[in-house]
Amino acid sequence: MASRKETGSAAPAGGADTAVKQVQIDGLVVLKIIKHYQEEGHGSEVVQGVLLGLVVDDRLEITNCFPFPQHTEDDADFDEVQYQMEMMRSLRHVNIDHLHVGWYQSTYYGSFVSRALLDSQFSYQHAIEESVVLIYDPIKTAQGSLSLKAYRLTPKLMEICKEKDFSAEGLKKANIAFEHMFEEVPIVIKNSHLINVLIWELDKKSTVAEKHELLSLSSSNHLEKSLQLLMDRVDEMSQDIIKYNTYMRNSSKQLQQKHQYQQRRQQENVQRQSRGEPPLPEEDMSKLFKPPQPPPRMDSLLIAGQINTYSQNIKEFTSQNLGKLFMAEALQGQNI
Repeated sequence: MASRKETGSAAPAGGADTAVKQVQIDGLVVLKIIKHYQEEGHGSEVVQGVLLGLVVDDRLEITNCFPFPQHTEDDADFDEVQYQMEMMRSLRHVNIDHLHVGWYQSTYYGSFVSRALLDSQFSYQHAIEESVVLIYDPIKTAQGSLSLKAYRLTPKLMEICKEKDFSAEGLKKANIAFEHMFEEVPIVIKNSHLINVLIWELDKKSTVAEKHELLSLSSSNHLEKSLQLLMDRVDEMSQDIIKYNTYMRNSSKQLQQKHQYQQRRQQENVQRQSRGEPPLPEEDMSKLFKPPQPPPRMDSLLIAGQINTYSQNIKEFTSQNLGKLFMAEALQGQNI
């Protein structure tokens, strides 16, 4: 991931004051992303790639992409940065858009809110302000609806990452919560008119029988897996809260010890002064009482953001199932 982040400054796009309000993706790019996962993604394995395009006013147009190649630890001589440079140089030679405008990544049951994604997107967005990350969910797509979303880091989170102040005080001062970390950008998938005509013709000639799987009342393992992942993240949040409470208790205990030490020295100096002796020399309290290291709070925000994502996925899934159950109950009542 580190070497991939370093390529964020390969080709700047647009001006520094341009705000991206919409992402327009060519249909070919969507097919390439889906094909990349089908060929190299297995189970929970994540695939990633580079997005190429250009910025037009407040719209980011993604016109091409290419994948990061899969390689093992045996490929020690493989240079990802050099590979990306060669790919963009080759695309430029054949007159294809080669400007770097972000990256894409597949996700496993919506498990994409992580520190690795935050660091990578910050590196891209810091170098190229219009950069976005496309999150492709193959599991949702396999259920009949294309799941492709574009995200960017909010200005508040960009400032926090620049200052690298992830303490509780820094986050509180910036007034940032997990809802203010990522912003979703609307996506529009665009095809040429000839492609739209071809799709319309193929749809008319299609002999595939209509399926009614959407009305099936059986629940897949999607809900079970999402709940299991949600419980895992809640456990992580609980452990993180315990660590923070331990830090607060240690800080309070040390502050009390420091206050008691200062009172003893003050009393001893009063006694020495009454005996005509010089007071005790001043001591550096920061060396005697080193404050405990506060745990970083950014991990807690990421876990909370991931919990929110799982909750939204479960809400969408259960709302569809409940709707089908109510509809089936109404039909059954009419038949009786």
